[in-house]
Amino acid sequence: MRGMFLVLCLSLLGEAPALAQQMAHYPNDMADRVQACTPCHGVEGKGTNDAYFPRLAGKPAGYLLNQLEAFKAGRRKYPPMNYLLEYLTDDYLAQIAAYFADQHPSLPEKPPTDVSQTVLDRGHAIVTKGDLDRSIPACVSCHGSSLTGQAPGIPGLLGLRATYVSAQLGGWRYGTRTAKAPDCMQLVAARLTEDDVRAVAAYLANQPQPADPVPSAAGSWSLPFACGSQPDGEKKP
Repeated sequence: MRGMFLVLCLSLLGEAPALAQQMAHYPNDMADRVQACTPCHGVEGKGTNDAYFPRLAGKPAGYLLNQLEAFKAGRRKYPPMNYLLEYLTDDYLAQIAAYFADQHPSLPEKPPTDVSQTVLDRGHAIVTKGDLDRSIPACVSCHGSSLTGQAPGIPGLLGLRATYVSAQLGGWRYGTRTAKAPDCMQLVAARLTEDDVRAVAAYLANQPQPADPVPSAAGSWSLPFACGSQPDGEKKP
């Protein structure tokens, strides 16, 4: 069954190996072309009820392209994604990233939380203030006060399930998810405890949609340290 699904996805994306040799351009209507992404990521990339597949809509195109390239190259490992992207051209990956970056559906309804207010308060403290004693910067210092990210490479953190956020932070902590050096998220996540991760994930999943969900323009603020995914966003002297 999974094999049939992958064949369907490849046919929708239009990049099975034989077709990759023949196609000189792609349809103008990317909404039709990216239907292969819908079962996991939802219409317009708005997300689904599956906690392990992220919302793509509205994230900066540069960030989305970085992730597509990482899956294609095998730096991020998830076999269905690795296989689906293996034969896509760099130009086509950029078109997919641009499409999802332009989508801004409403955030999904917040799932009920099963954590205490104490845990949410701890998450709020790390997200908004960090922990200077442990050299943990506030999440908002990179992802913005509204947590909607900054172009070109810093993603928004809203509309994601707590389970997904926790899994990604765990991936960075243990080195199974990496980014361009210097890998700032790996450096930060390595300083978090399991309780920190649980608190941050629960707090982020519990946040409402901001008035303006669009990522901030590049250069809107300086980052607290150099970050490979945002090469022009390092802290300026």
